[in-house]
Amino acid sequence: MKDTNLRIRSLVAALVLLALISMGARAQGGADGFLSDLHNFRVSNYIALDAYYRFSGTGDTDTLNEIVQGINSANDSMNSIAGSSSGVLSAEQIEKLNQEFDKFKNLMRSNINDVRNQGYPDLRLVSDMANQALTMNEKATELYQVARENSGTTTTPRVEAARSAAVKMAQMMAKYSVRTNSSVSQTFQGSATETPLDEQARELDALLESVMQGQGSPELSAAFNNISSKWQFIRGSYINYNEKNVGFVIDRYSKGILKGLANAIELLQGNA
Repeated sequence: MKDTNLRIRSLVAALVLLALISMGARAQGGADGFLSDLHNFRVSNYIALDAYYRFSGTGDTDTLNEIVQGINSANDSMNSIAGSSSGVLSAEQIEKLNQEFDKFKNLMRSNINDVRNQGYPDLRLVSDMANQALTMNEKATELYQVARENSGTTTTPRVEAARSAAVKMAQMMAKYSVRTNSSVSQTFQGSATETPLDEQARELDALLESVMQGQGSPELSAAFNNISSKWQFIRGSYINYNEKNVGFVIDRYSKGILKGLANAIELLQGNA
């Protein structure tokens, strides 16, 4: 019963997080809404990847639902990007990103079916999916910068740092999850060129410092304090990622940081 309750709470928390990120994208109009959709797209795909790594070790239905919700959230963002009339990206640029997303979804579908039908993942296919996630994220990040330049949108440095921190946190969470949920994680934790977790953690340090510099409302200060306390609690686990740690706790606190950053972005945009 306790395990069931934990799984349900984890699923509810994931749904709330995705709803928060998605609402942030839908609340913005025009070119800034386009940027918000690209941001949501990147984070949602890594949330789905994190859930898959946990699913590959358990085959749990609630975790499968988290994968589906993450993919659906990314799909909603992709549809919004494709249907946008902002004109900040060409149809060809958007189609290339959509093609990368289709590859990722197809690999996710195949990997889910392997776990459901065989009871274990195909390491080659999981490696392909991890590398595709990285390729897709790099393409989305490249297009995000192009869209910013083409639109002339002046998002504040703190909002940009918060968005970068959220993408970094989601990527780290997925990378840590594969280490926790597989005894052969080195086989498929991503591209050989991907930055190691301890270095990513230090990059996140710098991004969070940039986000938290400056004045803000009491609500914003409370959001920053919440993010900071959660990060300090799990930072050592990311720095010393080869040590034994409680994966569930790392995942829960990482999602809490993502939720806090989504809230902070909303507050920062409201104060702009």
